[in-house]
Amino acid sequence: MTGPLLFLAADPRECHPFLKHWDRTEPANLPVHWARRGTWKSRPVLAIANGAGPERARMAVQAAGPVRAVCNIGFCGALDISLGIGDVFMATSVNGTATSLPRKAPPAKSGPLASIPRIAQTAAEKAALRKTGALVVEMEAAGAAADLGVPFYCIRAVSDLAGEDFLIDFNGFLMPDGRFDTPRLIMTSILRPQRLRELIRLSKRTRAASNNLGEFLADCDF
Repeated sequence: MTGPLLFLAADPRECHPFLKHWDRTEPANLPVHWARRGTWKSRPVLAIANGAGPERARMAVQAAGPVRAVCNIGFCGALDISLGIGDVFMATSVNGTATSLPRKAPPAKSGPLASIPRIAQTAAEKAALRKTGALVVEMEAAGAAADLGVPFYCIRAVSDLAGEDFLIDFNGFLMPDGRFDTPRLIMTSILRPQRLRELIRLSKRTRAASNNLGEFLADCDF
């Protein structure tokens, strides 16, 4: 199938470091939260960020139109204790369904991925997911991969560890459009020093994960 290679994320921050490697990048007029077109390795590429969750991902794929492949990118939670912050992970399957792997990629851990419609908040929840065989968890891949008819890749970077609980109930700040209510999240965290520290720590971790992911993708061939 002709068309661009689609890189699909939940948040633009997950895309920005990779876009530094693109040429002729410009906004794409699509019915999504954020989209950019460009050229990478002399091929047309499209990046979309449309919020968290499987339905937002499914809508983004539909909005993109014909594509030659879909690569779901972004952050993930570790389910295995061997995975550290910023580690890049290539999924070999999503909820038991096999995925494609790049023709060429730097060394990275790989294996099964669990895709669920909510943030895994606690170490206990992550431990239960680990028993399914999955090594990481995220929220969009199951929706992005539905009935594509083209190759599907899923490459993520770790932003939280297997043995950690979140103090903040991030699910409670997720709005219907798949974006976080950031002003309310910050305001409520300011009143609780431990939660504010968690928010700052997570911001640093996601920045590192995004940078690692961008450099990794730049060295891949699909």
